[in-house]
Amino acid sequence: MFTGLIEELGKVISIDKTPQGANITISCNKVLQKATIGDSIATNGVCLTVVKLSNTAFTANIMNESLKVSSLKNLKIGDLVNLEKSLTLQSYLGGHLVTGDVDCCGKIISISNDGFAQKYTIEIPLEFMKYVVYKGRITLDGASLTVASLNDSTLTVSLIPHTQKSITLGFKNVGDIINIETDLIAKHLEKLLLSREKTDQKSSSNISKSFLAENGFF
Repeated sequence: MFTGLIEELGKVISIDKTPQGANITISCNKVLQKATIGDSIATNGVCLTVVKLSNTAFTANIMNESLKVSSLKNLKIGDLVNLEKSLTLQSYLGGHLVTGDVDCCGKIISISNDGFAQKYTIEIPLEFMKYVVYKGRITLDGASLTVASLNDSTLTVSLIPHTQKSITLGFKNVGDIINIETDLIAKHLEKLLLSREKTDQKSSSNISKSFLAENGFF
């Protein structure tokens, strides 16, 4: 699990794509402190496992499923990426609970100024908009941000100058693709409600007039 609070920007120094997936090496500093092989590091919001480690970089494997659903497939050498180590029980939860399992990709369709803030409007697939609420949290490239506004197919977030310099979104342009992780609690609630609805339908369908008559109720 992660918080969506980006610890630092790393730089892709190598990426090797194969039929089995991809191997990526990222130059960084802060997330390497006390890191060990097997640790989880969210990279643009995708939970990756450290398989190789040095004083200045780490290497991770990216499975085909992660490449399929995320923007990691578009990364090039020199690209900046958001990095966050997995949280511990002593971690400060300043963002929200983030799994590092990307739901889909979104597209930046507009960038505008609003005072000292910069507003980014993101278009995401319609089936995922049901998990997004006004003033709720959304994870964009691994960064926990507040939804400032939304409509049927887009959402808008605002970044203060400090955040613009601290996460990859501040360096993006209109048309760029980013990773989206929607709210975990919303998805759990949907599953529970759908399961309850199916259970209720199944229970009611087993009780009919003929069933009641056969069992002496008429």
